[in-house]
Amino acid sequence: MDKTENYEVKDIKLAEFGRKEIEIAEKEMPGLVATRKKYGPSKPLKGIKIMGSLHMTIQTAVLIETLVELGADVRWASCNIFSTQDHAAAAIAKAGIPVFAWKGESLEDYWDCTLKALTWPDGSGPDQIVDDGGDATLMVHRGYKAENDAKILDEPTDNKEVQIINAVLKKKLEEDNQHWHKVASKIKGVSEETTTGVHRLIQMEEKKELLFPAVNVNDSVTKSKFDNVYGCRHSLTDGIKRAMDVLISGKTAMVCGYGDVGKGSAESLKQEKAKVMVSEVDPICALQACMAGLKVVTIEDALPVANIYVTATGNKNVITAEHMSMMRDQAIVCNIGHFDNEIDMAGLEKLPGVVKEEIKGSDCPVHRYTFEDGHSIYILAEGRLINLGCATGHPSFVMSNSFTNQILAQIDIANNPDREAIVVRLSKELDEEVARLHLNKLGAKLTKMSKEQAEYIGVKVKGPYKPEHYRY
Repeated sequence: MDKTENYEVKDIKLAEFGRKEIEIAEKEMPGLVATRKKYGPSKPLKGIKIMGSLHMTIQTAVLIETLVELGADVRWASCNIFSTQDHAAAAIAKAGIPVFAWKGESLEDYWDCTLKALTWPDGSGPDQIVDDGGDATLMVHRGYKAENDAKILDEPTDNKEVQIINAVLKKKLEEDNQHWHKVASKIKGVSEETTTGVHRLIQMEEKKELLFPAVNVNDSVTKSKFDNVYGCRHSLTDGIKRAMDVLISGKTAMVCGYGDVGKGSAESLKQEKAKVMVSEVDPICALQACMAGLKVVTIEDALPVANIYVTATGNKNVITAEHMSMMRDQAIVCNIGHFDNEIDMAGLEKLPGVVKEEIKGSDCPVHRYTFEDGHSIYILAEGRLINLGCATGHPSFVMSNSFTNQILAQIDIANNPDREAIVVRLSKELDEEVARLHLNKLGAKLTKMSKEQAEYIGVKVKGPYKPEHYRY
C-alpha cells in the first residue's frame, strides 16, 4: 500500500499506466468531454466540496476529472471492496486529487476509506455527494441518528458490516458528538446512481428522515437503459468468462430478476447461446420475459437443471444457503445487482460441513464451496458485483451516459441550494441533452421536424422555431 494524507492506493507507480487508459477512455466518453467544453469556462462547481462514493475505475477517473475541471474540490472512495482498478486510483492520486481506494479492501478498510473521503483536512464534510448504493449517505444519516441516540450503535446484530459501521461511528462519536450534525447541515444534496440506492432514499423521504435533497440519477433513461441494460449486456459474461474460463453456450442459466439489469443480463447470456430462465415477482416484468422468449420459473424450479445463476434484483437473500446446497455440481453463482446480500454468503458459510477454497484471489475472486455430499459450487466475487469484481465493469461509452447525468445532477444541486429534502429527477430535457451529446460518436443524424409538422400535432411554437426544442 502507498499512503499519504491525501491518498491510499495499492501502488502509486501504476499512475502512468492509469493515465494512458484514462486518455483512451476519454475518446469513448463524448458526453463528459462535451460537458467539460460547455461548462468548463464558467466553473459552475467552483469551490464546492464534492465527495464521491463510486467504483474507482478508469471511467470514474474521467468523471472525477470532469468535476475538477468544473471547479469542484473532490475527495473519493470506492463503493465496493473489489471494484477499484488500482491504476485508475493511482492516476487520480498522482493528479493531486484525494482518493482512498484499492482492489481487495477489507470491510474495515472500506468504511475507513469512506470516512476519510467524507472528511476534509479541516475536519469539515462535503457540500455535495456523488453516491452509488447509498453508503456515503448511510454513514452521514446513521452518524447523525447516533448523535441523537447512541444506543442504536449497541443494538444486537449478526450483520458483520453493520458491526463495523457501528464501530467506526462510535469512535467518531467519542471524538466529537456533534460531527455528523455539523456535516449534514452543510450538505446541499446527493446524486444517487443506483436503483437500490434510490429506493433507500425514497424510504427515508417517506419516513421524514432524509436530511438533504437527493437527485435520482438512476431513473434518467440515458442512465437506466445504458448502464443497467446495455452495460450489463456487455459486462456480465465478460466477468463470468474471466473468472471461470467456461463455455457458456449450451448451458442453462437462471437470471433472478427481470428489471433493467436482468434484461441486460439475460440478453448477455442469450448472445452466448445459453438456455435462459428468469424468476420474477412482478407480473409485468414476467410478461416481458415471456415476450422475449424466456422461460419464467421459480428458483426452486431451476435447481435441478441450471448451471449458472445470476442475481439481478437489488433485494436480499434471493439465493439462500439452502438453494445453494441443492444446486448441481459445478454450478456457478454470481451477482450483478446492487446489493451485496442478494446471495446469502453468511448463511452458506454457516452450513455444517461446507469447505471453502480460494481458487483466485482478490484480483478476480473465485471460491469453491464443497458440501458434505461431495458436490461443489463456485461463488464469484464473494457475491458482490461480478462485472467489477472479476472484470472491468461497463465500457466507457455506457458510463459516459451515466456520468454525464451525474455531472448535470451535481450542477442542478449547486443551482438549487435551498431545495427541500426530497428526491427529485433530472428533467426530460436534460435526459435528451445527454442522449444528443452521444449521437455524433455513433454517426447518427436526427430528423428535424418542421414548424408546420409540430403545429399539426398540437405543439404550440412560440418565437423562432428550433427543431431540437420539439419533443413528444
